[in-house]
Amino acid sequence: MAAFARGDQSAARALTERHAGRALSVATRMLGETMEAQDVTQEAMLRLFRKAPDWDGERAQVSTWLYRVVSNLCIDRLRGRRSEPLDAAGEPEDETPSVDARLQQMDRAKALHAAIDRLPDRQRLAVTLRHIEELSNPEVAVVMETSVDAVESLLARGGRALRAALGRRRDDLGAME
Repeated sequence: MAAFARGDQSAARALTERHAGRALSVATRMLGETMEAQDVTQEAMLRLFRKAPDWDGERAQVSTWLYRVVSNLCIDRLRGRRSEPLDAAGEPEDETPSVDARLQQMDRAKALHAAIDRLPDRQRLAVTLRHIEELSNPEVAVVMETSVDAVESLLARGGRALRAALGRRRDDLGAME
């Protein structure tokens, strides 16, 4: 950040290469749409670059600051969608291969992602950051601007909701290893 603030354009490329992919992953998981997630990621990166001259590395890590911006932008977009009926989204096309094991693995992943998508926004964000993006609980707390205890509570409630949702489909999905 300091190098970019001094005008080093290669620092912008390094920041983008280091952080944009994971920011896009979080945005895609939260929004479920690649194009919209790309817009959010681009906006978050622009905000990061605008912040560079005033950046205080003692106060926050670039990654946690960027995750916070991405998650806030996603939540704003999700709130804007609330007026749309859920049926308007439709079902994704099933492009499963013919191999049984691969099919079962894909069904499990699909069920898991669908169950995650049905979680309340804050639980979904906590589960995504912790288990998909592999941030630590303290890092998730910083991103979500809450306490570690609150993150642990969100994760526990999200885990219970996921187990309940997937438990009802245990016979369809087969025993999980």
